[in-house]
Amino acid sequence: MGSTIIPIAILLIVFASVTTIVASYFKLQRHRADAAALAEYRKLAERVTVQQETLSAQLAELGARVEAVEKLLRSVG
Repeated sequence: MGSTIIPIAILLIVFASVTTIVASYFKLQRHRADAAALAEYRKLAERVTVQQETLSAQLAELGARVEAVEKLLRSVG
């Protein structure tokens, strides 16, 4: 009876180790995917910020042009 317990215990230890390794591997892969998604999000946020600044500058320029046209119309009318 004592001689069958040792192989069973060894098999249980090996099985538990393999299970832990596989679970850790998938957890690492999920972490890597999250990190990649976060990096992509940061790039997107940077691009959006630059585009928003460009649009703000264009709107300011258009606002100045509209003011100039209004001033011209007031001087004529």
